[in-house]
Amino acid sequence: MADAGAKKSNIDAGAKKSNTNAKSGGKKKEVKKETGLGLSKKKDENFGEWYSEVVVHSEMIEYYDISGCYILRPWTMSIWETMQAFFDAEIKRMKVKNTYFPLFVSPGVLEKEKDHIEGFAPEVAWVTKSGKSELEVPIAIRPTSETVMYPYFSKWIRGHRDLPLKLNQWCNVVRWEFSNPTPFIRSREFLWQEGHTAFATQAEADEEVLEILELYRRIYEEYLAIPVVKGKKSELEKFAGGLYTTSVEAFIPNTGRGVQGATSHCLGQNFAKMFGIEFENEKGGKAMVWQNSWAYSTRTIGVMVMVHGDDKGLVLPPKVAATQVIVVPVPYKDTNTKEMFEACLRTVDTLTEAGFRVEADLRDNYGPGWKYSHWEMKGVPLRIEIGPRDLEKKQVRLARRDNSDKLDIPVSNLVEQVKDILDRIQENLFDVAKQKRDASIRVAKTWDEFMEALNQKKMILAPWCDEMEVEEEVKKRTKGEIGAAKSLCTPFEQPELPEGTLCFASGKPAKKWTYWGRSY
Repeated sequence: MADAGAKKSNIDAGAKKSNTNAKSGGKKKEVKKETGLGLSKKKDENFGEWYSEVVVHSEMIEYYDISGCYILRPWTMSIWETMQAFFDAEIKRMKVKNTYFPLFVSPGVLEKEKDHIEGFAPEVAWVTKSGKSELEVPIAIRPTSETVMYPYFSKWIRGHRDLPLKLNQWCNVVRWEFSNPTPFIRSREFLWQEGHTAFATQAEADEEVLEILELYRRIYEEYLAIPVVKGKKSELEKFAGGLYTTSVEAFIPNTGRGVQGATSHCLGQNFAKMFGIEFENEKGGKAMVWQNSWAYSTRTIGVMVMVHGDDKGLVLPPKVAATQVIVVPVPYKDTNTKEMFEACLRTVDTLTEAGFRVEADLRDNYGPGWKYSHWEMKGVPLRIEIGPRDLEKKQVRLARRDNSDKLDIPVSNLVEQVKDILDRIQENLFDVAKQKRDASIRVAKTWDEFMEALNQKKMILAPWCDEMEVEEEVKKRTKGEIGAAKSLCTPFEQPELPEGTLCFASGKPAKKWTYWGRSY
């Protein structure tokens, strides 16, 4: 993936060529050649360039003239809005309220928590000019909002009746300093939600951390059909300035890299001390609040593309697809297209009334073959074909995007069959992804086994002594051109650790099983 963001000129050229040629239509036999449909790279052969082609040709993103910034097109925003609708409703049930804080941060506030700012310092973008005049004091653009919000938490929280305070904002953040930008996965500006909460007790904070993490698991597994591991980050990998970090971790078998899917942090009382967030408890004494922060971002969408996409393009889980069903007329020579088009529109109406997201492609300047390729590239889960024979038999043909299966069904049974097949597609995408992920996991009990698995691009489950110095040493010993290995998370579901088990890296007594690997 190192070269994924560096192929801008090639990808743009390919996209422009595709758009230009598509306008001409062309004869059916020459459609693919003339329209430029299809990917030039294969997922198993050149993953980075394949990914870059998929996100552009499927109309998810367009490259922008500032490196690391991308235009999120409607096909992407629809997926984001679907996840947003789910998550927003769930956190409102938890009595979390939405808010919005400014994009800009003063240096004094940003630098108040030293561990925190050290973790983000290289990525902070600064505004230094207004017009042609230098600003007297530079202003930072938020990389995250702890230091933006917490001065006001100290103002709003006075007594125990002001707790808990539960806020969330849907916004953009900017993280500037990095190389090799990759759409969705590593971008200089991205969309996310960030929750910030304060409680009177650690027990309440601990409970919420896991409640939020479960929502993140549901986004990945129930909506995006991606298996994840819930677990705790190491001290080296936890959120800077926090008490502990939990995460959901995904894995990309093609590249052998883990992806931190979303994080739910318990910040403890560290930020409360820095920003003076205290309250008068029920006994009249002063106490510091316990705080959490939690976030997921548009990175989720990139993980979905990587996990499910194939050599035809995007593959969308029905739950998040902007269009779940595309209806395509299949006219033959001298066919009365009016009747066929009317049947397509009736199909759209019937399925729309039943609650599905459906469109018909009635464009007359493209043949059915071109349309099939186009909607497969965009990842639409289910295609309905209607030809003259289908009209005669009062049926339609269904074609699945995930496995290319086709099925003829009577129009009278349309709604039930479409619902059943979309459910099966959602389930199948998860099952296939889980099988591939599980096949990529290796247990390593020694350093040699660890290195063998790492070189085979595996996600490694290894016994560990849980010492920061040992993890740092693992990073040093595995550092190379494609990146060092690190701990991904310690899973909450721990396999049995027999007495006497030794750490794979240090030979000291092991305390836990932890997932390791390279990561994005």
